[in-house]
Amino acid sequence: MSTQNYVSLLGRQPELSIAELEQVFGHVTPLSDIAATYKSTVRPDVQRLGGSIKLGEIVAEFEPQEWSRLSKRIARYYADRLSSFEGKVTIGISVYGRKVSPRDVQRTGLALKTALKQNSVSMRLIPNDDSALSTATSHHNKLGLSPNKIELLIVYAKDVVLVAESLGTQNITALAARDQARPKTDAFVGMLPPKLALMMINLSGVKEGRILDPFCGTGVVLQEAALLGFNVYGTDLSEKMVDYSNANMQWLSEKFSLGDVNVEAGDAVEHTWQKPIDAVVAETYLGQPFSAPPSPDKLDKVVKVVDVIVSKFLSNIHDQLEPGTPLCLAVPAWRSATGWFTYLPVIKKLESLGYEWQVLKQVDTTKLTYYREDQVVARQLLILKRSS
Repeated sequence: MSTQNYVSLLGRQPELSIAELEQVFGHVTPLSDIAATYKSTVRPDVQRLGGSIKLGEIVAEFEPQEWSRLSKRIARYYADRLSSFEGKVTIGISVYGRKVSPRDVQRTGLALKTALKQNSVSMRLIPNDDSALSTATSHHNKLGLSPNKIELLIVYAKDVVLVAESLGTQNITALAARDQARPKTDAFVGMLPPKLALMMINLSGVKEGRILDPFCGTGVVLQEAALLGFNVYGTDLSEKMVDYSNANMQWLSEKFSLGDVNVEAGDAVEHTWQKPIDAVVAETYLGQPFSAPPSPDKLDKVVKVVDVIVSKFLSNIHDQLEPGTPLCLAVPAWRSATGWFTYLPVIKKLESLGYEWQVLKQVDTTKLTYYREDQVVARQLLILKRSS
């Protein structure tokens, strides 16, 4: 299969999205905080990515220019491209990297609709409330999922304007169902979002085999890894969480064909895991939840407790991994009212414990933290491998 050029519309934290793309596709070229391009011989699937909201295949490039001129060129380009299309076509237009009024975007769509009508091609135009169609609008209109449902992704970058045809949008309905419809959940042990679990699996760099989650909780990492085609192996200190993971994986197996699933009780600081272990992907113990920044004394106590657990876990599992085994761990980082983070002391001791950072070209893997503005407890993502 020939190599094609693709563009990804990045998520809320673009550095995480770019890191994920680099681990999955190799060389990635960031265009901005909004988009990045890459090449692939395999048609990418946005549902296999946690950090990209839309993907598109690049079909045309133009020099940077004002929208009024560019829109006419795009309308002519697509009027020719679709002139012999049979049946009715649905088109949506999304503009990124340049503030264009929804009215002007609609005018471009109407000009295209008029041109196609002259060639007896019927077109339905998706209305714009903003320069770009929302993820929900694109998803619910199934844009990019069939030849007659097209979303034009027009991306302004510094030196070029890309026109791409959407390959689909992040399936917010399926993600929500996997998060909320599972039979067993427990807010006390934390609610790892499925798209973050999916991103962590990709960030690890693992391509095949069996993924271990030594802090499996209700099984979110196991769930997402199994859906990607991996065999999965989970352990947890709590028998209740083992039961919850088993129930959730059984529920998932009734909807999808899964590989091997194994879940058992085990304390991550002393357990001996069954081999093979081809990658470790886990959210470790995050400590006490906080709705507001704690006092310095309280924070110090929580940091020490979590640091001991994570340190002992890393020491315990080290000799059970083959050299080069990849890991992606979410460990806590505490955000102050002014936006500063307190990190675990063990982060500075990883080399002495027998681990090294995976190195990426486009992002600093030592500085990847997932958080929302209203959260005190963030997640620092450690993208590691066992040292040789």
